Amino acid sequence: MGKIITIANQKGGVGKTTTAINLGASLSYYGQDILIVDVDPQANATSGLGFSNVYPTIYDVILKDVPPEDIIRDTNIEGLRLMVSDISLVGAEVELVERKGREMQLKRKTMSLKKDYDFILVDAPPSLGLLTVNALVAADSVLIPIQAEFYAMEGLSRLLNTIRSIQRELNPRLTIEGVLLTMYDTRLNLSAQVTEEVRRYFGDKVYSTIIPRNVRLAEAPSYGKDIFAYNYHSMGAISYKELAKEVMEKNGKTGTWQGI
Repeated sequence: MGKIITIANQKGGVGKTTTAINLGASLSYYGQDILIVDVDPQANATSGLGFSNVYPTIYDVILKDVPPEDIIRDTNIEGLRLMVSDISLVGAEVELVERKGREMQLKRKTMSLKKDYDFILVDAPPSLGLLTVNALVAADSVLIPIQAEFYAMEGLSRLLNTIRSIQRELNPRLTIEGVLLTMYDTRLNLSAQVTEEVRRYFGDKVYSTIIPRNVRLAEAPSYGKDIFAYNYHSMGAISYKELAKEVMEKNGKTGTWQGI
C-alpha cells in the first residue's frame, strides 16, 4: 500500500511545485512508482511536466465523478504518472461549498489508487481553502517547504493550526512528513539564520537536505522537464536526488538509481 504525501504551504513561491515535480522524478529514478496529483488551479505541475490543454482534469474527478484513472497521464519518466489540472479548478472552491462531505471529495477519489503506487504526491494550492483542506484530508502526511528567506515563518502558524484542526476533526492519521528548506543562498547570512530558526522550531522533522537557490531549477519547468532531464549535474538535481533518498529511508524503502 502506497503513501499519500501532500506538499503544502499557503505562501506562494516557496518551491512547492518544484518539489512535487523533482522529488517525484527522483523517486521514480530510484525505481519507485509515483503519482503526482495536481490540485493547484495554476496547474504548474501539469505544465512543468510538459502537458497543456488537457481534458478531463482533476476538476472533473472531484466535481463530476469522472474516474481518476481517466485523467492519469504517463510522463516522459518511467514510473512517474500525473493527475492533470487546469484553470477550471478555480471554480471548485465555490462549487465544493454546497457539497455534502466537501472536505472528503479528494480522499474518496484517490484512496483506491494507493495500492498502485509507492508514493502519491499531492501538489496543493498556495492557500488554505477547500482544495488544500481536501489535499490534507486525503493525505497520510504533509511535507512543508519553507524558503530560507526573510519572513520564512510568517503565516506558518496558520498552516500548522489547519493541520491540527484536520488531525482533530477529519484525519487523525495525518502527520508531518518533513520540513524542507528551499531557495537557500550560501552567500547570505540570512539563509543560515533562517535555517537555524526552522531547525530550532521543528527539530528532527527538518530534512538534512537543503534545496539551494538554483537557476536551473527555475528554468526547467518552462521546458516541461524535471531538473534531471534539464540539467543532471546542477546543484538542484543533486539536492533532489539526496532528498529522495531521505524520503525513502524514512519510509523503509530502498532503490538503485536508474536515471540519467
